[in-house]
Amino acid sequence: MTASSSPSLADLLHAAVTAVGGTERPGQVTMAESVAEAVDGNSHLLVQAGTGTGKSLGYLVPALAHGERVVVATATLALQRQLVERDLPRTVDALQPLLRRRPQFAMLKGRSNYLCLHRLHEGVPQDEEEGLFDPFEAAAPSSKLGKDLLRLRDWSDETETGDRDDLTPGVSDRAWSQVSVTSRECLGASKCAYGAECFAEAARERAKLADVVVTNHALLAIDAIEGAPVLPGHEVLIVDEAHELVSRVTGVATGELTPGQVNRAVRRAAKLVDEKAADSLQTAAESFERLMELALPGRLEEIPDDLEYALMALRDAARTVISSIGNTRDKSVQDEDAVRKQALAAVENIHGVAERIVEGSEYDVVWYERHDRFGASLRVAPLSVSGLLREKLFSERSVVLTSATLKLGGDFNGVAASLGLAPEGTGGADSPEWKGVDVGSPFDYPKQGILYVARHLSQPGREGSRTDMLDELAELVEAAGGRTLGLFSSMRAAQAAAEALRGRLDVPILLQGEETLGELIRNFAADARTCLFGTLSLWQGVDVPGPSCQLVIMDRVPFPRPDDPLMSARQKAVEEAGGNGFMAVAATHAALLMAQGAGRLVRASGDRGVVAVLDPRLATARYGGFLRSSLPDFWYTTDRNQVRRSLAAIDEAAKAEGR
Repeated sequence: MTASSSPSLADLLHAAVTAVGGTERPGQVTMAESVAEAVDGNSHLLVQAGTGTGKSLGYLVPALAHGERVVVATATLALQRQLVERDLPRTVDALQPLLRRRPQFAMLKGRSNYLCLHRLHEGVPQDEEEGLFDPFEAAAPSSKLGKDLLRLRDWSDETETGDRDDLTPGVSDRAWSQVSVTSRECLGASKCAYGAECFAEAARERAKLADVVVTNHALLAIDAIEGAPVLPGHEVLIVDEAHELVSRVTGVATGELTPGQVNRAVRRAAKLVDEKAADSLQTAAESFERLMELALPGRLEEIPDDLEYALMALRDAARTVISSIGNTRDKSVQDEDAVRKQALAAVENIHGVAERIVEGSEYDVVWYERHDRFGASLRVAPLSVSGLLREKLFSERSVVLTSATLKLGGDFNGVAASLGLAPEGTGGADSPEWKGVDVGSPFDYPKQGILYVARHLSQPGREGSRTDMLDELAELVEAAGGRTLGLFSSMRAAQAAAEALRGRLDVPILLQGEETLGELIRNFAADARTCLFGTLSLWQGVDVPGPSCQLVIMDRVPFPRPDDPLMSARQKAVEEAGGNGFMAVAATHAALLMAQGAGRLVRASGDRGVVAVLDPRLATARYGGFLRSSLPDFWYTTDRNQVRRSLAAIDEAAKAEGR
């Protein structure tokens, strides 16, 4: 096909938008043109596209038109589903006649997301018993676990993908762990009796043939960090929900040691090595466990001597076990390869984390954490992932990062710095050049929403009840007639608010944790008077347009906790380099969460409502302006009476429409 007869980007976008039943928006056109320019010029782009822009088509259409392989990485399952089940099939159908080819697409996740037929049929390598353990035999069929496992066995015969997310309703993590393996525990297709039918291998094969591979941030991080490629080679990488990328990559690059995990590794390895090797690992595990019983939460700027000795003993004993685990053949162990592989995975992880902490890189942060249910853990995470991202993400391909919240405090440079990029326009030899584009939003924020800051309230302290805040919260919810999404800085605050208001108001209040997130959101959307209270994690991905969500409340500016070891270490590092640690780390973290939270209010062109922040610092503190400029451009007020009148009017209008 000659260049002159190839379809224009405008024609392709028009065809795709018509196919999904949408309307073309100026922001979407600008976005598609910017993406096409970046991809054709093999350059990098940060693009902020507000809710309602139709950003998935804004990047899919130019990427498909380009014709090279594209990887799209998202943070949430909901967006992955939307792309694979809705946007991609319709877009491909619409573009095929114009492109005269049919782009293929596939989804690829980490191995533990797929059903493992070996585990399902051969059982799970067990710690105490000889050989393997059949969970189906051991779980009472009437128990929750037993029912889940029987459902999984039936499902294994009918599923085409083996993908956990295709199983509805889902099963517990405990049940899933009996029928799945991590990549380290996998025998490998060539050694496994079920290799030819393996769901994870089939997903990889489909990805190798696809023009568009949809994956998640975690797999993208594993692909970048571990050096063993999981994703097929690609010329274009699109990172959607890019505001989440740094925290997902940090999560993948974080190592952890707990006494329970070490003891499991000891039990798994004991059968497969000689007594001497098993005993030395057992002794090291006991010393580590005794130390962990006394561990106090917080950062370890220096590794104490006793901990260093315990970790060196663990590291050395683990190394001995790893080298001798291959030599022993135990006739009494059935399916020895699977048992050995699982033991090896557990011991290698302990060796790796212990060695990393002992080596003590200046770029790592080490700390103790205590959990009410799981006891103490020792963790290690990179001080920054920016160097890793700069080196691994931006070389060899064109990268487009997009989200509704990438501009903080008015520019892209804060988010860019966290990704390892120099300020816009200053890229040098070792720093990739990039461009930032804000395509705006189709919504009229000043007319559709109000940002209200409760300036008269007392400043939130570390502890203590905020009775004036709870009074204000109750009055606002009452004025709105329910219709409230309450976003709290901690689970404790969300519970306290739900408890207080359930006693005072005659509206149903749902609380995160009392049902699954999906159920909560469905019930919240189904009844306008219902309120939903939850924490920061709830802010991402809640999409409830219409009158069910006309008031979004944030109880306080969500700064990281002062005792958060990783955040405070990052803040300190910025200060030591001569920067403003508070603004670069704490204020940027808060701005991102608040922008995401405020973004829950206006999800469609007819939506009206109020974002209420019950923390006077947003109006009074020096950093208040930076935070406010990171939020949608709502009409701003600190007048409590004005806000009550507006909420009551919005409630009346919705009731008049019978909603």
